[in-house]
Amino acid sequence: MTSTETSASLTIASTSKTLSGEPKGRTGIARWLLSRDAIMIGILLATILLFSLTIPRFASPVTVGFLLLDVIPVLLIAMPMTLIIITGEIDLSVASIAGLTSASLGVMWAAGFDMGTAIAISIGIGIVAGAFNGFLVSVVGLPSLAVTIGTLALFRGLALVVIGDNAVANFPPEFTAFFTSKIGSTGIPTVMIGVLLIVVIFGMLLHFTPFGRGLYAMGYSKEAARFVGIDIVKSKFWLYVASGGVSALAGIYWTLRYSSARSDNASGLELTVVAAVLLGGVSIFGGKGSIPGVFAGVLLIGTINYALRLGRVSDVVLIIVTGTLLIVSVITPSIGAAFKRWAHDRRIRKELPEPSGSGTPGV
Repeated sequence: MTSTETSASLTIASTSKTLSGEPKGRTGIARWLLSRDAIMIGILLATILLFSLTIPRFASPVTVGFLLLDVIPVLLIAMPMTLIIITGEIDLSVASIAGLTSASLGVMWAAGFDMGTAIAISIGIGIVAGAFNGFLVSVVGLPSLAVTIGTLALFRGLALVVIGDNAVANFPPEFTAFFTSKIGSTGIPTVMIGVLLIVVIFGMLLHFTPFGRGLYAMGYSKEAARFVGIDIVKSKFWLYVASGGVSALAGIYWTLRYSSARSDNASGLELTVVAAVLLGGVSIFGGKGSIPGVFAGVLLIGTINYALRLGRVSDVVLIIVTGTLLIVSVITPSIGAAFKRWAHDRRIRKELPEPSGSGTPGV
């Protein structure tokens, strides 16, 4: 192994030890309690406690059920989005893919397709849309921000072409009932079982496989990732395919939960997804983040939005709150890093000996 390859291996090894931005120099529970994940979970619990004490019936099973129903699309799309942003890329077309999927499902159902067949084809449409993004970003090498802004408009336009200004309703009651059903008297949606399974799959993939470690390496240093044999093109391509497929699932869920297929379904959802992912500790520059942190970030934004809705706050205010949380999630790590650099430099200056101030002695 050459010295360059050895250096690359050491870079990735050191990166894998700080995947979630955990503080160094501590071990065990003390280290975890100071991690970004633990802080985010603590903020989430404090927020839930505050709203439970100040908003009537907020802690009821009914509220829990509706809150979880609201966050499911965000939670689904946040999983592949987490992996994509960790590699240093982004996908802003996810909500438009969900809208295109919804429109396609509605048109096929209205045309007499079997619901199972329509759902399968809709998922396929999402996968193809994701593959299109992946080809442009990974194979052609175009910037993901520019590509997915373009496909955001493209896929939303295609949804409008597919269904027009119409809305398709009257979906099979057994499907719509399933997507709104609850587990006993807990208030937890039945579909949440499948959503949690997807969360676990992405968590295992990111945190316990060589592929996941490769994603961190790609976000931290693409050159180092190449030197140790990570196929960057193939990895990014399949991430976008997964993003398209999961976005399609979110679009299907959206359609059957509200029993309405429209071209504007899930509009603006990409903003909430990105805000939740960054709030959960994923670095916008790549190389850092974790699924537990993102899970907490999704629930935090969902809890705040639902509490504001209970307070009859307008949708405009909800958008402002989401945008504010997005800005905070971006600047907070930068402020923290700047403070750490300042503290480190200050400690170094204290440890350096004071200059004597005397001239050079004569010979």
